[in-house]
Amino acid sequence: METRLRLVLVLAGLPRPRVQVSLGNEDTFLGRADLYYAGPRLIIEYDGGTHRDRLAYDDRRQNRLVDAGYRLLRFTAADILESPASIVALVRRNLALDS
Repeated sequence: METRLRLVLVLAGLPRPRVQVSLGNEDTFLGRADLYYAGPRLIIEYDGGTHRDRLAYDDRRQNRLVDAGYRLLRFTAADILESPASIVALVRRNLALDS
């Protein structure tokens, strides 16, 4: 589904995001982004079925990333399959914040 999410973005004409990017610095690992746009520091995450089992871990990770100045958008299979246009619109708006 991460690949489908990336294809939704690219096929809509958005820039190709980087994939599975480690974020942080040499001293502190903050997390790995499913998809990432470096300029606007925008992280895009796909939340699959395992997300429910790791909710507390994922919430702490998200808080660290937001505290470090990253923006984060999360999507599910339902978003990808049922409303891809809304994903594209939201990502496009967030990319425009960097302009």
